[in-house]
Order: sequence, then C-alpha cells, then structure tokens
Amino acid sequence: MKITRLTTFIVPPRWCFLKIETDEGIVGWGEPVLEGRAHTVAAAIEELGDYLIGKDPRHIEDHWTVLYRGGFYRGGGIHMSALAGIDQALWDIKGKALGVPVSELLGGCVRDRIKVYSWIGGDRPSETAAAAKAAVERGFSAVKMNGTEELQYVDSFDKVERCLNNVAAVREAVGPNVGIGVDFHGRVHKPMAKVLFKELEPYRLMFIEEPVLSEHYEALKELAHLSSTPIALGERLYSRWDFKRVLSEGYVDIIQPDPSHSGGITETRKIAAMAEAYDVALALHCPLGPIALAANLQLDGVCYNAFIQEQSLGIHYNASNDLLDYVSNGEVFAYQDGMVAIPQGPGLGIEVNEAYVRERAAEGHRWRNPVWRHKDGSFAEW
Repeated sequence: MKITRLTTFIVPPRWCFLKIETDEGIVGWGEPVLEGRAHTVAAAIEELGDYLIGKDPRHIEDHWTVLYRGGFYRGGGIHMSALAGIDQALWDIKGKALGVPVSELLGGCVRDRIKVYSWIGGDRPSETAAAAKAAVERGFSAVKMNGTEELQYVDSFDKVERCLNNVAAVREAVGPNVGIGVDFHGRVHKPMAKVLFKELEPYRLMFIEEPVLSEHYEALKELAHLSSTPIALGERLYSRWDFKRVLSEGYVDIIQPDPSHSGGITETRKIAAMAEAYDVALALHCPLGPIALAANLQLDGVCYNAFIQEQSLGIHYNASNDLLDYVSNGEVFAYQDGMVAIPQGPGLGIEVNEAYVRERAAEGHRWRNPVWRHKDGSFAEW
C-alpha cells in the first residue's frame, strides 16, 4: 500500500481536516489545526507531505520520527499540529486496512466509555449558572467555565469577587456532586493567581485549568500549596519533551495534551504513559471537530489514567457548524449518563461526509481569537 495524495480542507467554524489517500482505495482522515492558524498548519501539511507520497502508510512510528526529527528544527504548535493530523490519518488507514478500531491496535480498551464535560462559559462568562443547570439536565455530571475576564498582573478585588460570585452561582445551581472545572485560560498572572487559589477553595472544584501560562510553570511551586484543588495544564504543550519538566517536578495533577496539537495519537499515547508513571491524571483537550474527538476517544479507551474528556457539542464557537455535521454516523458518539462511548468501528470509527466537507470548504473560515486590551490600552491575555 502506498500514499498517493494529501488534501486539506479548511471548514467552518474554525477547523482543518486532512484526507490521506492510498493506491488501494483506503482513505484516512485527521484533524490538523491550531485554532486561529489553520491555513498555516495546512501549509505545513503540504511541506511534510512531500516525504510521504509513495510511502507505505502503515509504518506510522517511522513516519512520525522522520517528520519530527528530519527537518532539523522541530516542535511548537504549527509543526506538531500538522504532524498530529497526519498521524491521526495514518492510524485511521491502518485500522481500516485491518478492520479494527485504533484502540485495538494500541492494545485494546481498558474502558468502553468515558465521562465528558460540557462547556458552559463563553469568552466572557455570563448566565453560567443557568447554562450549568441545563447541562446537568441534559445528563452531564461535570461542567467547565471560564474563571475571569481580563486581569492585570495586580488587579482590583472586584474582579476577584466577580469570579467568586460566578462560581458560587454555578455550585448552587448544580449541587455538591457535579464537577466544576474553572479555566483561568492563561489570563491570570502569578500575583492574582495566589489570591484566586485561596478564595476558590470553598467551592470544591474539580480542577483549576491553566492557572498561569505554561511558560510560567515555575509559579506553580508557589501556588500548589495554597489550595487542595487539582491543577490542570498542558493544552499549550506539544511533545513529551515539553511535558518532561512538568511531570518530573510534580506540581500538576492533571495533564491536558491535545491530540490535534501534541503530535497525534502516537505522541499523545507516550505523554499519557509518562503521566501515569507519575500518578498524574489525563484529561485530553478537545474543543474541536469530530475527527479530533474520535482520535481522543481512541486514546481514552487505552489510557488507564484518562478520567474525563472535553468535547465541543454545542460550544459557543460552533455557531455555523457543530460537532456532528461532518460525519454520516454521528450515533457512534453515544452520549448517555454524562459519558460518551468509545467508537468501535474500523480506524477512528467515524464516517466522514466528504461531500459536505467539500461543500463547506468552499466557504472556509478565517477564524481568529479576539484581541483584548486593558483599560490602559495594553494587551490583555485572552
């Protein structure tokens, strides 16, 4: 079997899909995208694809190694997202060729379903209590919300109170046993993170996500002892080498690699295994499309330390198209009792509606994250 063509599709609301074709008619799909940089990742796919044409798609580990190491410069969001989508598509091909799900090729499932959470906060959280209650009524047993709007390095306490009131309203709406994740989104600098960590302690949160930006990881040494709330981090880390320090120093309780950014199934499996050795939980990051979710769930099926999965059904970004629009067998994402099933079909377990993908790719997208500014005019982290 030989690879004959790689084709990318920029599709609404903010995704990029990849189709890899072979001379035996077996096709694999991946989702290589870095939100806001979809076209740049597609260009990287075109460059990396030069090596793959004519190669056997089943030699996944060797292809991953060459595409990572063979360009001399390596790593970072663009390179690793492009590599991720290629890797997902190669696993999809291999599973389809053998007639088994990817999870079977990775050793078989340790679970047949996984808990999922619903996103309830927009870019500027409002009416989150009502959204949380509605999510619970739909069967979810965990939700995630943005913690704050923009924050200066040192800011006024009214911003803190706004966060606390919002979290308190959600906790009151859902009761004591629904998990609440609060995402600081990298908007909070160390001085204010200290305040928020202590003040949020009474709300018994499921986790605090990205309490500081990953490049300020050393701040966690000061933050970790301020609260018993688990610390989650990792959506902006892209390889096992990025995660090495995070895991070895021991201040993170949950890692959140994104298999559409962190080198695909091949690399994310290795990151998850590293985390398991440090008794760290896995909560894969996935506010993306159906191909990405299918790849995530194949990993969730085989990674013992996976405990919850992000998913984008109904998320506020998906105004023009939602999670299930691009697949013909949306029923494989079987949501029930706050959990979703691990797809059991060949490859990633989904059937991409290529005709609709091509139709929407004709429109494409130019999604960019918003640019925020503080009252003094300086840039604010989004």
